[in-house]
Amino acid sequence: SRTLGVLMNVQEPFEADLVEAIYPEAERLGYDVLLSARTSARDATTAVEALLSHRCEAVILLGPDVDDTFVTGLGARTVAVVVGRSAPGLDSVYTADADGVHQAVDHVVALGHREIVHVDGGTGPNADARRTGYLDAMKAHGLTDRARVLPGAYHEDAGIAAANTLLAEPALPTAVLAGNDRAALGLLDTLRRRGIDVPGQISVVGYNDDRLARLSHVDLTTVRQDAGLLARHAVRAAAARLDDPDLAPGETV
Repeated sequence: SRTLGVLMNVQEPFEADLVEAIYPEAERLGYDVLLSARTSARDATTAVEALLSHRCEAVILLGPDVDDTFVTGLGARTVAVVVGRSAPGLDSVYTADADGVHQAVDHVVALGHREIVHVDGGTGPNADARRTGYLDAMKAHGLTDRARVLPGAYHEDAGIAAANTLLAEPALPTAVLAGNDRAALGLLDTLRRRGIDVPGQISVVGYNDDRLARLSHVDLTTVRQDAGLLARHAVRAAAARLDDPDLAPGETV
Protein backbone atom coordinates (compact mmCIF):
# COMPACT_ATOMS: atom_id res chain seq x y z
CA SER A 1 0.00 0.00 0.00
CA ARG A 2 3.05 2.30 0.44
CA THR A 3 1.21 3.83 3.41
CA LEU A 4 2.54 4.53 6.91
CA GLY A 5 -0.01 4.77 9.70
CA VAL A 6 0.60 7.27 12.50
CA LEU A 7 -1.02 7.08 15.93
CA MET A 8 -1.23 10.49 17.58
CA ASN A 9 -2.93 12.39 20.37
CA VAL A 10 -4.92 15.34 19.02
CA GLN A 11 -4.55 17.20 22.33
CA GLU A 12 -0.76 17.11 22.30
CA PRO A 13 0.79 20.08 20.44
CA PHE A 14 4.23 18.46 20.26
CA GLU A 15 2.77 15.50 18.37
CA ALA A 16 1.38 17.93 15.80
CA ASP A 17 4.96 19.13 15.28
CA LEU A 18 6.04 15.51 14.80
CA VAL A 19 3.30 14.84 12.24
CA GLU A 20 4.24 17.95 10.30
CA ALA A 21 7.79 16.61 10.01
CA ILE A 22 6.74 13.03 9.22
CA TYR A 23 4.96 13.95 5.97
CA PRO A 24 7.92 15.29 3.95
CA GLU A 25 10.22 12.45 5.01
CA ALA A 26 7.59 9.83 4.14
CA GLU A 27 6.98 11.46 0.77
CA ARG A 28 10.72 11.56 0.10
CA LEU A 29 10.85 7.78 0.60
CA GLY A 30 7.75 7.16 -1.50
CA TYR A 31 5.18 6.63 1.23
CA ASP A 32 1.84 8.22 2.00
CA VAL A 33 0.71 8.89 5.58
CA LEU A 34 -2.56 8.02 7.29
CA LEU A 35 -3.37 9.47 10.72
CA SER A 36 -5.46 7.94 13.48
CA ALA A 37 -6.03 9.75 16.77
CA ARG A 38 -6.43 8.56 20.30
CA THR A 39 -8.71 10.75 22.40
CA SER A 40 -10.39 10.62 25.80
CA ALA A 41 -13.13 8.52 24.18
CA ARG A 42 -10.97 6.52 21.74
CA ASP A 43 -8.11 4.40 23.04
CA ALA A 44 -4.88 3.39 21.34
CA THR A 45 -6.15 -0.08 20.45
CA THR A 46 -9.10 1.30 18.50
CA ALA A 47 -6.92 3.88 16.77
CA VAL A 48 -4.31 1.31 15.73
CA GLU A 49 -6.88 -1.19 14.49
CA ALA A 50 -8.28 1.53 12.24
CA LEU A 51 -4.84 2.00 10.69
CA LEU A 52 -4.36 -1.71 10.12
CA SER A 53 -7.82 -2.04 8.58
CA HIS A 54 -6.76 0.54 6.00
CA ARG A 55 -3.79 -1.62 5.01
CA CYS A 56 -1.03 0.52 6.47
CA GLU A 57 2.27 -1.31 5.97
CA ALA A 58 3.78 0.06 9.16
CA VAL A 59 2.60 1.98 12.21
CA ILE A 60 4.44 4.84 13.94
CA LEU A 61 3.27 5.39 17.50
CA LEU A 62 3.77 8.95 18.79
CA GLY A 63 4.22 9.16 22.55
CA PRO A 64 2.07 6.11 23.28
CA ASP A 65 0.87 5.90 26.88
CA VAL A 66 0.45 2.12 26.64
CA ASP A 67 2.10 -0.84 28.34
CA ASP A 68 4.88 -2.97 26.89
CA THR A 69 2.49 -5.84 26.23
CA PHE A 70 0.57 -3.67 23.77
CA VAL A 71 3.62 -2.58 21.77
CA THR A 72 5.14 -6.07 21.78
CA GLY A 73 1.88 -7.55 20.49
CA LEU A 74 1.66 -4.91 17.78
CA GLY A 75 5.24 -5.60 16.72
CA ALA A 76 4.35 -9.25 16.23
CA ARG A 77 1.58 -8.26 13.78
CA THR A 78 3.18 -5.49 11.76
CA VAL A 79 6.17 -3.17 11.47
CA ALA A 80 5.93 -0.70 14.35
CA VAL A 81 8.11 2.20 15.48
CA VAL A 82 7.67 3.93 18.83
CA VAL A 83 8.52 7.64 19.22
CA GLY A 84 9.05 9.16 22.65
CA ARG A 85 10.11 6.11 24.68
CA SER A 86 12.00 2.85 24.44
CA ALA A 87 10.05 -0.24 23.42
CA PRO A 88 11.21 -3.83 23.95
CA GLY A 89 11.71 -5.66 20.68
CA LEU A 90 10.69 -2.70 18.50
CA ASP A 91 12.44 0.16 16.78
CA SER A 92 12.26 3.26 18.97
CA VAL A 93 13.28 6.89 18.70
CA TYR A 94 13.36 9.21 21.69
CA THR A 95 15.15 12.11 23.35
CA ALA A 96 17.70 11.70 26.15
CA ASP A 97 15.14 13.09 28.58
CA ALA A 98 17.18 12.57 31.74
CA ASP A 99 19.93 14.73 30.23
CA GLY A 100 17.39 17.34 29.13
CA VAL A 101 15.90 17.75 32.60
CA HIS A 102 19.38 17.71 34.14
CA GLN A 103 20.24 20.69 31.92
CA ALA A 104 17.08 22.48 33.04
CA VAL A 105 18.05 22.02 36.70
CA ASP A 106 21.58 23.23 35.93
CA HIS A 107 20.04 26.33 34.35
CA VAL A 108 17.83 27.31 37.27
CA VAL A 109 20.55 26.52 39.84
CA ALA A 110 22.91 28.82 37.92
CA LEU A 111 20.26 31.54 38.29
CA GLY A 112 20.42 31.11 42.08
CA HIS A 113 17.45 28.78 42.69
CA ARG A 114 17.66 26.14 45.41
CA GLU A 115 14.00 25.37 46.22
CA ILE A 116 13.20 23.56 42.99
CA VAL A 117 10.16 21.28 42.63
CA HIS A 118 9.50 18.79 39.83
CA VAL A 119 5.95 18.04 38.68
CA ASP A 120 6.35 14.65 37.05
CA GLY A 121 4.60 13.14 34.05
CA GLY A 122 2.96 10.25 35.88
CA THR A 123 2.75 7.25 33.54
CA GLY A 124 3.49 9.34 30.45
CA PRO A 125 6.26 8.39 27.99
CA ASN A 126 9.73 8.74 29.55
CA ALA A 127 8.29 10.44 32.66
CA ASP A 128 10.51 8.18 34.75
CA ALA A 129 13.60 9.34 32.84
CA ARG A 130 12.68 13.00 33.37
CA ARG A 131 12.13 12.34 37.07
CA THR A 132 15.48 10.57 37.29
CA GLY A 133 17.19 13.48 35.54
CA TYR A 134 15.73 15.90 38.09
CA LEU A 135 16.78 13.81 41.10
CA ASP A 136 20.27 13.19 39.72
CA ALA A 137 20.76 16.89 39.00
CA MET A 138 19.58 17.92 42.46
CA LYS A 139 22.03 15.41 43.94
CA ALA A 140 24.85 16.71 41.73
CA HIS A 141 24.24 20.22 43.08
CA GLY A 142 24.12 19.03 46.70
CA LEU A 143 20.37 19.66 46.92
CA THR A 144 19.10 16.14 47.60
CA ASP A 145 17.50 17.22 50.88
CA ARG A 146 15.51 19.87 49.00
CA ALA A 147 14.38 17.63 46.13
CA ARG A 148 10.62 17.25 45.86
CA VAL A 149 8.56 15.46 43.22
CA LEU A 150 4.84 16.18 42.92
CA PRO A 151 2.73 13.57 41.14
CA GLY A 152 1.45 14.84 37.82
CA ALA A 153 0.74 14.02 34.19
CA TYR A 154 1.34 15.44 30.73
CA HIS A 155 -1.66 17.78 30.60
CA GLU A 156 -2.86 21.15 31.86
CA ASP A 157 -5.01 19.76 34.69
CA ALA A 158 -1.91 18.26 36.30
CA GLY A 159 -0.22 21.65 36.27
CA ILE A 160 -3.31 23.28 37.76
CA ALA A 161 -3.44 20.67 40.54
CA ALA A 162 0.27 21.12 41.29
CA ALA A 163 -0.10 24.90 41.44
CA ASN A 164 -3.03 24.62 43.86
CA THR A 165 -0.99 22.26 46.05
CA LEU A 166 1.90 24.71 46.19
CA LEU A 167 -0.35 27.72 46.76
CA ALA A 168 -1.92 26.01 49.79
CA GLU A 169 1.46 25.78 51.53
CA PRO A 170 3.11 28.45 53.70
CA ALA A 171 5.80 29.29 51.14
CA LEU A 172 6.25 28.75 47.43
CA PRO A 173 9.37 27.16 45.95
CA THR A 174 11.37 29.52 43.77
CA ALA A 175 11.27 27.28 40.68
CA VAL A 176 9.12 24.49 39.27
CA LEU A 177 10.11 22.08 36.49
CA ALA A 178 7.01 20.67 34.84
CA GLY A 179 6.92 17.28 33.11
CA ASN A 180 5.98 18.92 29.82
CA ASP A 181 4.83 22.24 28.40
CA ARG A 182 1.12 21.47 28.79
CA ALA A 183 1.56 20.93 32.53
CA ALA A 184 3.69 24.08 32.67
CA LEU A 185 0.89 26.07 31.00
CA GLY A 186 -1.56 24.86 33.65
CA LEU A 187 0.88 25.98 36.33
CA LEU A 188 1.43 29.38 34.73
CA ASP A 189 -2.26 30.10 34.29
CA THR A 190 -3.18 29.16 37.87
CA LEU A 191 -0.31 31.08 39.43
CA ARG A 192 -1.02 34.22 37.42
CA ARG A 193 -4.74 34.06 38.19
CA ARG A 194 -3.82 34.02 41.87
CA GLY A 195 -1.68 37.13 41.47
CA ILE A 196 1.70 35.40 41.61
CA ASP A 197 4.42 37.11 39.60
CA VAL A 198 6.05 34.66 37.20
CA PRO A 199 9.05 34.73 37.09
CA GLY A 200 9.36 37.41 39.77
CA GLN A 201 8.18 35.19 42.65
CA ILE A 202 8.51 31.78 41.04
CA SER A 203 10.06 30.48 37.82
CA VAL A 204 8.40 27.81 35.67
CA VAL A 205 10.21 25.57 33.20
CA GLY A 206 8.54 23.20 30.72
CA TYR A 207 9.68 20.43 28.40
CA ASN A 208 9.16 19.90 24.62
CA ASP A 209 9.16 23.47 23.25
CA ASP A 210 5.58 23.19 22.01
CA ARG A 211 4.38 25.86 19.59
CA LEU A 212 2.19 27.24 22.42
CA ALA A 213 5.27 27.79 24.59
CA ARG A 214 6.61 30.23 22.00
CA LEU A 215 3.61 32.56 22.08
CA SER A 216 4.57 36.00 23.31
CA HIS A 217 2.10 36.06 26.21
CA VAL A 218 3.37 32.65 27.38
CA ASP A 219 7.10 32.97 26.63
CA LEU A 220 7.91 29.76 28.50
CA THR A 221 11.43 28.64 29.29
CA THR A 222 11.51 25.04 28.10
CA VAL A 223 13.73 22.15 27.02
CA ARG A 224 13.51 21.72 23.25
CA GLN A 225 12.99 18.32 21.69
CA ASP A 226 13.92 18.20 18.01
CA ALA A 227 10.62 17.16 16.43
CA GLY A 228 12.05 17.13 12.93
CA LEU A 229 14.93 14.82 13.82
CA LEU A 230 12.70 12.46 15.81
CA ALA A 231 10.21 12.27 12.94
CA ARG A 232 12.81 11.65 10.25
CA HIS A 233 14.47 8.85 12.23
CA ALA A 234 11.09 7.22 12.89
CA VAL A 235 10.09 7.20 9.22
CA ARG A 236 13.51 5.91 8.16
CA ALA A 237 13.31 3.12 10.75
CA ALA A 238 9.90 2.02 9.45
CA ALA A 239 11.05 2.13 5.81
CA ALA A 240 14.26 0.22 6.58
CA ARG A 241 12.36 -2.58 8.32
CA LEU A 242 9.86 -2.80 5.45
CA ASP A 243 12.83 -3.20 3.09
CA ASP A 244 14.49 -5.80 5.35
CA PRO A 245 12.20 -7.48 7.93
CA ASP A 246 15.19 -9.34 9.42
CA LEU A 247 16.87 -6.18 10.70
CA ALA A 248 17.51 -6.20 14.45
CA PRO A 249 15.38 -3.64 16.32
CA GLY A 250 17.18 -0.33 16.68
CA GLU A 251 17.10 2.32 19.38
CA THR A 252 17.86 5.90 18.38
CA VAL A 253 18.40 8.40 21.24
